Amino acid sequence: MSNQIPEHVIEEIRKANDIVDIIGEYIQLKKQGRNYFGLCPFHGEKTPSFSVTQEKQIFHCFGCGKGGNVITFLMEMENYSFYEALQFLADRSGIQLPETNKSVSTLSQETQDILSAHEWLTKLYHHLLRFTKDGKEGYSYLKNRGVNDEAIDEFQLGFAPNVKNFTAEFLHKKGYHQQLLVKAGLITQQDDNQVSDRFRGRVIFPIRNHLGKTVAFGGRALGDQKPKYMNSPESELFHKGKILYNFDLAKKHIRKKNAAILFEGQMDIIAAYQAGIKNVIATLGTALTEYQAKLLNRYVDTVVICYDGDRAGLDAAYKAAVLLRDVGCEVKIAHLQHNMDPDNFIEKYGGEKFENEVIKASDTFISFYMRYLMKDYNMNNEGDRLHYIEEVLKQLAMIDSSIEREYYLKELSNEYNISMDTLSNEISGYREKFGSNKDNRQKNRYTTSSREWNVRKSKLLPAFHNAERHLLSYMLQDVVITDKVQTEIGAGFNIDSHKIIATYLYAFYEEGNDPDVSLFLEKITEPKLQQEITEIAMIPLQDDISDKEINDYIRIIQTKKSDMDAIKTLKDQQKRAEQQQDPIKAAQIAMQIIEINKQSKNMN
Repeated sequence: MSNQIPEHVIEEIRKANDIVDIIGEYIQLKKQGRNYFGLCPFHGEKTPSFSVTQEKQIFHCFGCGKGGNVITFLMEMENYSFYEALQFLADRSGIQLPETNKSVSTLSQETQDILSAHEWLTKLYHHLLRFTKDGKEGYSYLKNRGVNDEAIDEFQLGFAPNVKNFTAEFLHKKGYHQQLLVKAGLITQQDDNQVSDRFRGRVIFPIRNHLGKTVAFGGRALGDQKPKYMNSPESELFHKGKILYNFDLAKKHIRKKNAAILFEGQMDIIAAYQAGIKNVIATLGTALTEYQAKLLNRYVDTVVICYDGDRAGLDAAYKAAVLLRDVGCEVKIAHLQHNMDPDNFIEKYGGEKFENEVIKASDTFISFYMRYLMKDYNMNNEGDRLHYIEEVLKQLAMIDSSIEREYYLKELSNEYNISMDTLSNEISGYREKFGSNKDNRQKNRYTTSSREWNVRKSKLLPAFHNAERHLLSYMLQDVVITDKVQTEIGAGFNIDSHKIIATYLYAFYEEGNDPDVSLFLEKITEPKLQQEITEIAMIPLQDDISDKEINDYIRIIQTKKSDMDAIKTLKDQQKRAEQQQDPIKAAQIAMQIIEINKQSKNMN
């Protein structure tokens, strides 16, 4: 597909979209030296090994090996075709792609139709709510809940009229088949094959994926309909355990604040948004899942859980907190008054008080845990008090920070009149039992730099292999070095993939291109070769390398090639000697081969 789009257009789009900005919309990146590091979105890991270089506009994971430029990242991340990735980047940067170029989407036609049906309904329901008599009931409900027009438009809130076949008839006129709409959960089909609008008579909350595409709806009944709240059924596009409400709008605010606020309800999100608190997301009527927790951990270090203040809310907050801590997040838990939720707190006291007295005053996990655990004990009973203290000590024993442990031990000591020595001895026993005294300082640190990884890998490779990798890395950023290598060894590398990379690189420069790894990768169609090129390009190099060092690399490569050629010739001679029944000559040749291998090994 790339050859149907002018090269200068592809180049313009690629340069208009900084790879750090694009990948930063999917994972949290932290700068370390020249590169940025984060948790790889392509495989599970707790120690970041995913590296992005702004200078070269490429990425590489030192864990799973995936690598490429901004286009290949989107193709891998979103399962886009080349054209779809380019279209996404073009739309993002306001560049027009030639209209004659079309591409078959990686999505099935059915999936595309379902997405477009959701888009039509989002616009229709919103229009009805805002501008027609049919939507007045829904509009009045939202106004009474304190939702302003700006928020209604921002979240594309709508209303589905209480008419049995309104949606079915509207989408039928747009050319959608009835069975597709049933499958998508937009209409329901009774036993007599009659259909009706699933969300009729409800205020509509469009549920968008991370790209801002509506993939489902949530509906809130205004009358006596049951259930009061309803979501679209799960489908290929909509998995409640994988989507977080408002994630598409909140992403940039989450990155800016380096914290996400997790709610339970959609109205909580809207109330907070209106109050100027925009790094907010919510689950969709279910408990937080491991998938959602890992997703958040890729984006932020800190998650503030702000659930309802009743018993059910506390239980849900505890479960979510444990899950988030397990995947590596720092967790804080907001403390709401009993029987209050974020929405009515903001309505009653305002956004400023909510932010200052609820969000910023959030408990640490341990403070919350101590308060949460206490509800299961009768603290007037001595046995319950002792059991409670033991359970708290077990939790404290898992904290690596000695300062943090001592802080909470002092709280226990003061509250229950137990000496610090006694508590410290007890907690030491638990730490020994749990294996917590091992050095855990590496946990969640960004330690796997490209330099460290390449040093480790280099130690495992023969000298000639390292020489070829380093030489190719210099060639990727210097035309003069490439010309010298082409003249002296051409494609005479010893590793087959290195021969191919060098050949492509010679052609790339002969076309008049300047050194540009990201652009060079677009010429490569083989994914494994792309990954190897990005890995080689990540090798840390000297800013000013001497001719002698380049000559040394070339000499090592040529010597290895000469040795390999000599061994091949000797093996042919050895085979002929064996065929001629001359064991003495065959043994002499074998000794020559051993000597060449020995000398070659000594060079390493």
